[in-house]
Amino acid sequence: ACAAAVRRDFGRIALLINNAGIVSSFRRRSADGFELCFATNHLGPFLLTRLLLDRLSPAARIVNVASWMHVRGRLDLQSIDARRAPYSPTQAYAQSKLANVMFTFALARRLEGQDITVNCLHPGVVATNLLPRLLRAFYRLTGRAMIDAERGARTSLYLALAPEVAGMSGRYFDEQQRERAASALARDVQQQELLWEASERWTDLPPRP
Repeated sequence: ACAAAVRRDFGRIALLINNAGIVSSFRRRSADGFELCFATNHLGPFLLTRLLLDRLSPAARIVNVASWMHVRGRLDLQSIDARRAPYSPTQAYAQSKLANVMFTFALARRLEGQDITVNCLHPGVVATNLLPRLLRAFYRLTGRAMIDAERGARTSLYLALAPEVAGMSGRYFDEQQRERAASALARDVQQQELLWEASERWTDLPPRP
C-alpha cells in the first residue's frame, strides 16, 4: 500500500531511507504469519525497496538503517514463519539487523552499473521508544551514553546527502560516519543469497536477476 501511494503521488525518487523498526519482548507474528520483528525490520523494507526500484532516478541513494547488533545475529530462516520456535528478543532483533546488512550487500551487487547506490549504517544507541524501558533504565543507571534522535540521524543523512559518498555502494558505516567492516556472516555471499531467495518467496516477488 505504501509503494502504491508513492507511485501514485510522486515522480522519480532520488532518495529512499528505510528506517522503520521494532523490538518485541515476546514472540509475535505479523498478519502474514512471520515473526514480527523480522517482518517489520527486514521484510517490509525489502518489499518496499523492490517495489520502488523502477521509480528510482539516476544517482539515487538507498539507505538502510541497520545496527552494530548485527554482529550478534544468526541467520535462522526456519524460525521466521514457524508457529512455535524458541524466542529471544535480543536474538530476534540481531537477526533482523543482520538481514538489513545482508540485503544491502546483495542489492548493491544487483545494482552494479546502474548508477544507484545502497549503503547501511549503525545509528548509535538512540534514546527513543524503540529501546525497551528496562534497557533504557540500564543505560541510565550504568552511565552508558545514549544519543538523542537528532544525533542518531546524522549517519543516515550523511549517506543520503554527502557528496563524498556519491558513487559508494555496498558499505556499512558507524555512528561517526566512518566506514566499518560488517561481520563475517553479513559478508557471506552464499548466506546473502539464501536470505534474498527466501525474502522473495515470502513477499511473493518474482526473482530479480
